[in-house]
Amino acid sequence: MTLDEIAKVTGGRLVNASPSVVVRGPVEYDSRKIGPGGLFVAFDGEKVDGHAFAPTAVAAGAAAVLSSRDTGQPGVVVAEPLVALAALAREVVSRLPDLTVVGLTGSSGKTTTKDYIGQLLARVGPTIAPAGSLNNELGFPYTVLQATEETRFLVLEMGARGIGHIRYLCDIARPDVGLVLNIGAAHIGEFGSVEGTAQAKGELVEALSPAGIAVLNADDPLVATMASRTSARVLLTGESPSAAVRATDVALDPAGRASYRLNYGVHFGNVRLKVAGRHQIANTLAAAAVALSLGMDFDDLVAALGEIGIVSSRRMDVFTRPDGVTVIDDSYNANPSSTAAALHALAAMAAEGRRIAVLGYMAELGSHEVSGHVEVGRLAAELGVDRLIAVADNARPILDGASEVEDWTGQAIFAEDQASALGFVTRDLRAGDVVLVKGSRYRTWDVVDGLRPEEGRP
Repeated sequence: MTLDEIAKVTGGRLVNASPSVVVRGPVEYDSRKIGPGGLFVAFDGEKVDGHAFAPTAVAAGAAAVLSSRDTGQPGVVVAEPLVALAALAREVVSRLPDLTVVGLTGSSGKTTTKDYIGQLLARVGPTIAPAGSLNNELGFPYTVLQATEETRFLVLEMGARGIGHIRYLCDIARPDVGLVLNIGAAHIGEFGSVEGTAQAKGELVEALSPAGIAVLNADDPLVATMASRTSARVLLTGESPSAAVRATDVALDPAGRASYRLNYGVHFGNVRLKVAGRHQIANTLAAAAVALSLGMDFDDLVAALGEIGIVSSRRMDVFTRPDGVTVIDDSYNANPSSTAAALHALAAMAAEGRRIAVLGYMAELGSHEVSGHVEVGRLAAELGVDRLIAVADNARPILDGASEVEDWTGQAIFAEDQASALGFVTRDLRAGDVVLVKGSRYRTWDVVDGLRPEEGRP
């Protein structure tokens, strides 16, 4: 696009440049990543002012700068760069009529399922599904702007902190396929209830056209009832008999990896996952439904499901150290639902030694904060975790929950910070122990990095 076109699309003002200058490279808001012919977007950050890096970006090859004030560099000045970025992404989608947009949301498992969908669709055609959680009003349009004329599938994760957020994202790039994984207590502090969460997440299926496809979890009543909120064709997934893409004959191996029979109409095949956790069945069924709806051959899909793996870091990343200790790094984020899934995965793994859970604070629970932590502590004890370590004061109610389970014989430990938690974990680790590390963003990262061999750290 020329700078003149960009200015018109964003309602901006051209500065220090000819209107015929063409942006041919990617859009970046990190000057260290800018490439030749790219567009650098400058934001007024809380800690760093991106405008100060405009000269660096242009020196590195940026064709222009999109900013809220004149930086002295070639560019377009707009009232609000974030709004302009959304407008630019919307325009790019409109120029790619052969692009199929897949949108997905849910309370947990979004990023992992997005990664699975990306791996499956890449076998069908050029696909964009970048690693990480680029699911907000910045990451979403940033991902959209990676699409080119060659892109066939664009997989977009959608987060929400309130009513209207997903509707806003869908207005940037209207999905052709919309997937809702589950409804849980994530962000319940903002939504007030799981029903409020369901109302917000369902905005995705409401945005679908009659020609679209809504992929819904038949095993989650709050998701399954969203079928009434869309004019699109509905494809149910799960273990329920009502699911069109269904798993039966489920089993777990000693490493906690699931196998199941995949059923779809007259087709069936045996799937053996290489990722850990029973909850991965729901994630892979959802990904399978998207792939099938977009033309992937069933037999190819069955084979591919056995090969897909973890892409984004700190999400059910299982590794075994040289000393024989197995670690489950699920530390990227946490809520009661995702923590319960991780604890079940820990319990399902064969352990010659002890099962140890290091759990940090779960954020954004609002009035449910104490009860949410008590709930996961109780579950950890009921599942027979041998050692339960709660990290920092706001996670202490986890231990209160565990103490409510009368016949629990495990050990409860409070660690005032991550360094203390790492000390408690490592002081007597031995071969055969399995350690789960889980917590909301940043709260347990130091613990798991201390357990990971240095060359493998994110």
